[in-house]
Amino acid sequence: MVKKLTGKFLRDIDKKHVWHPFTQMSEWMEEDFPVISHGKDNYIYDVDGKKYLDGVSSIWCNIHGYANRELNEALRKQMDKISHSTFLGMSNVPAILLAKKLIDILPGELTRVFYSDNGSTAVEVGIKMCLQYWQHTGRPEKQMFVSLRNGYHGDTIGAMSVGGIDLFHSAFKPLLFQSIRVASPYCYRCELGLEYPLCEIACVEEIESIAKNYPGVIAGLVIEPMVQAAGGFIMSPPGYLKRVYEITRKHEILLIADEVATGFMRTGRMFACEHEGVVPDILCISKGLTSGYMPLAATVTGENVFAAFLGRYEEFKSFFHGHTYTGNQLGCSLAIRSIELLTRKKFLNSIAQKIKIFEKGIDKFKKLKHVGEVRNLGLMGGIEIVKRKDTKEPYNLKEKVGIRVCREVRKDNIFLRPLGNVVVLMPPLSITKEEIKHLLDATYNAISKITD
Repeated sequence: MVKKLTGKFLRDIDKKHVWHPFTQMSEWMEEDFPVISHGKDNYIYDVDGKKYLDGVSSIWCNIHGYANRELNEALRKQMDKISHSTFLGMSNVPAILLAKKLIDILPGELTRVFYSDNGSTAVEVGIKMCLQYWQHTGRPEKQMFVSLRNGYHGDTIGAMSVGGIDLFHSAFKPLLFQSIRVASPYCYRCELGLEYPLCEIACVEEIESIAKNYPGVIAGLVIEPMVQAAGGFIMSPPGYLKRVYEITRKHEILLIADEVATGFMRTGRMFACEHEGVVPDILCISKGLTSGYMPLAATVTGENVFAAFLGRYEEFKSFFHGHTYTGNQLGCSLAIRSIELLTRKKFLNSIAQKIKIFEKGIDKFKKLKHVGEVRNLGLMGGIEIVKRKDTKEPYNLKEKVGIRVCREVRKDNIFLRPLGNVVVLMPPLSITKEEIKHLLDATYNAISKITD
């Protein structure tokens, strides 16, 4: 007799055999967590029949909703042709066509696409590409990297080395290469004790100072443009990104933009760099590339970087990096269709309207007694909850305020996952205006109840 796959039955197996990411498993064993069976539009459904509006896009990757008819069709068509063939020694149709699609929507002279599997590897590729570029151009001494505190670029060794969240990375310090970390543009909790805009973005001057103190040895600067996502949805002040860019130009430092979380219209622009007219030397994308259907990433650069790797076979100037599923046909086919949906005029117009509703609605959270700051750009929002508004005193993590808010909002059929005391709102771009209102109202009520 076949055992019925109830939530309890599956949860018992999960607790016995599964190890979840970024999760304290001893506490997980006590959880009555949802076990998802399927999804439709902007909702996920569990095996017990409950549905949840996905307020975090399955951790920032879903764009067009679940079981999207057009994306499903693109996947089926490609499956009937071929699912995967190696990218070593041959190419394939979807990977070629996707490269052209990406070049058409990317800013500036970014013209060369290198495929990998996920956000971490996209950044890892960018770091290695940068380092090898300087070796090939006669500047082998340029080996250091600069990155920001509160930055997060993934969990592979190189990506962690330029990460700035000690909670995630300190345990692995013996494995990491040394990088220079600079102040985060976290205006609400300014590391310099200043206030914006009177500070005139003083935190950026640290980058200028480091560039002068380490002349000729800095290879690249890694940054999440406009929004430090995993760091707490920290939004950089207007002009910050542009000034960082200008410093990298002045001191011959390659700018590596990690747009894994911010790419594909999340901030209201196709890529966050466009908000300040910045074209990085290397740009990393993943997450929304396939609208959350399957792993695929790309690291994109220009002809100047690409040309440094050209030479004769025996010179070994090739870029020695690759993955088994590089240029996977299924992922590339999905990405092509997703970009086509994103660039429709009707879709672009609807996004602009949704952003206005979202911005107006999230602004109301500032009235709450225990909301210290509300941060948002496009359809990305972070609500920082504090114990005392006047002193910005944070809640002790033992109080699990962010987690409790997310549990409370689940009662209103919404799924959220916090970043410590920051409640994150980042729904699929396909969310409706009515669903935005429900998401904001339910979250507002949950914060009010938990912090009352």
